[in-house]
Amino acid sequence: MSELVSGLLATLAYGVIGTALMALGFLLVDLATPGKLRELIWVQGNRNASVLLASGLLGVGAIVTTAIITSDSDMAVGLVSTVVFGLAGLALMSVAFVLLDLATPGKLGEILASPEPHPAVWVSASVHIAVGAIIAASIT
Repeated sequence: MSELVSGLLATLAYGVIGTALMALGFLLVDLATPGKLRELIWVQGNRNASVLLASGLLGVGAIVTTAIITSDSDMAVGLVSTVVFGLAGLALMSVAFVLLDLATPGKLGEILASPEPHPAVWVSASVHIAVGAIIAASIT
């Protein structure tokens, strides 16, 4: 019975951390795009913003999942590594977004907030997922 309780507590703790990291990822994408992300996606149905946000959440999810899987049985170490690697992933995704913006014509944030589908969103999304995968693969 104690294993069930400790497993439930670990699940809740990892769930809270993962959700908080994804919420932070939402805020970072919101800062990178002109306008309010909630409005762009849920009111205007902007596909560009949706793809960008989804890719960031998938990247964070990969990092959190890998941190949990590699945490062995030490929950405290696992929780701390999940936070550390999650924050590192979000920081690197943000840096990659800025570097991509600098390397391409126009303002990437404005392109992604545009109602017209744009191929740049897929490049940016791929960068988010790739950075998430790289961070996830580096977790030991």
